[in-house]
Amino acid sequence: MRKTMPKYLLERHQLTGTVTFAVLFSIVFLNLYIPFSDTAWFRLGNSVFFLFTAGFIAISILFVTGSRVLMYRTRKMFDMTVFQYVLWCVAEVVVICLFYTFVTVDIVHPEGMPVIRTFLKALIYGSVALLVPYMMSAMYFMISEKEKTIRLMNSAPPSPAGTSSPADPESGQEDSLLTFYDSGGSLRFSVRSSCLYYVESDDNYIKVWYDDVSGNLSMYMIRCSLRTVEENFRDTFLMRCNRKYIVNMKKVRSLRKDSDGYYLDLDNGGIPPIAVTKTYTDAVLKWCSLFPAASAQPVCGLDQGLVKCNTAGRHDVEDGGDEREDGCE
Repeated sequence: MRKTMPKYLLERHQLTGTVTFAVLFSIVFLNLYIPFSDTAWFRLGNSVFFLFTAGFIAISILFVTGSRVLMYRTRKMFDMTVFQYVLWCVAEVVVICLFYTFVTVDIVHPEGMPVIRTFLKALIYGSVALLVPYMMSAMYFMISEKEKTIRLMNSAPPSPAGTSSPADPESGQEDSLLTFYDSGGSLRFSVRSSCLYYVESDDNYIKVWYDDVSGNLSMYMIRCSLRTVEENFRDTFLMRCNRKYIVNMKKVRSLRKDSDGYYLDLDNGGIPPIAVTKTYTDAVLKWCSLFPAASAQPVCGLDQGLVKCNTAGRHDVEDGGDEREDGCE
């Protein structure tokens, strides 16, 4: 339950689909449930209860919509866990059931209906009306995302023979062709690894930053999730360093540690330093220590800090540690 919620479940398309399906499912369920309930006051005919019914449904839809908009707007402020997402969904059900109980007891005035009994029955049926479609929507989007990732990975061409990667840092071929596909599986962009700097997430899109034929920093946008790119290029020199960036480790000039964490400086003065968050720090440090020959400027580990090798063969200490001569060890 402490596992981080998959980002694609918090994107605009998925949240909109979840709310739409939940509303339709709830309306169908309530129409089936009303004839068998002794506490329901919903009416779809010509009566005063129809106004209460329409008002209750409209307010509930607005509340759920507002809740999901808030979830979407705050998705970048913190990493929501599965447990927090479940609590959020349960809170939506509880608030709507409390509202239903208030309308039932204070406005409709039914006879012989205790408040606690009204709330408990509303909680049971409200859970079915909302939590079931929430779970069904989540499973649908998870299966769709898995199928999309598998399709993209199967459609991706194999790496050319002799291509250098972290698994083979001593390979003589340093340049490889990287191919990016959109969410529909169509090839959209290919670039040499020597020209690619990093991939940036932008909602449902990614921005691929690279050197064009003139040597200028350029950007190409593709409709695709950063998670798909991460899965597609797993165990290569493209490494995720935070929730928004995947960096070409071959273009890293130095890795340094500041008071607020680690930063990557790329081989382009026009690109600001890219932060390495705690979630990805271990993987980045491991890559730097295991495969120094695969990066443009070898970054190597020192006992209490990190150093980079300069052209004179002397190591510059980036954070603590001692200077050392004669290459990275």
